[in-house]
Amino acid sequence: MKNKGLGEFEELVLLAVCILDGGAYGVSVKREVEKHSGRSILLGAVHITLYRLQDKGLLESELGGNTGKRGDRRKRLFKITDMGMRQLQAAQDVRQRMWQLIPQLNPNMS
Repeated sequence: MKNKGLGEFEELVLLAVCILDGGAYGVSVKREVEKHSGRSILLGAVHITLYRLQDKGLLESELGGNTGKRGDRRKRLFKITDMGMRQLQAAQDVRQRMWQLIPQLNPNMS
């Protein structure tokens, strides 16, 4: 797979999965992204993105235990893979390097 980088929403979803540390499922990821981004997102968009990231090898998932609260439906819990963590780190590195190149924010560059 050629590294094409992450889209903004993919990056936000990956970050949310990392923050949730073992408790990441569709609704919890949606809430986490909304909480930190300040924008409203559709649950369907979260699910599509979680499965796309899994297909890319950046996430893995397993079914959690049964709960009476969900009518005995099991949650699919997601966690980041090593490759996913490397992709996140690469995205952060690119952003930091570019932020450091903005003359208005770094007057010592002149």
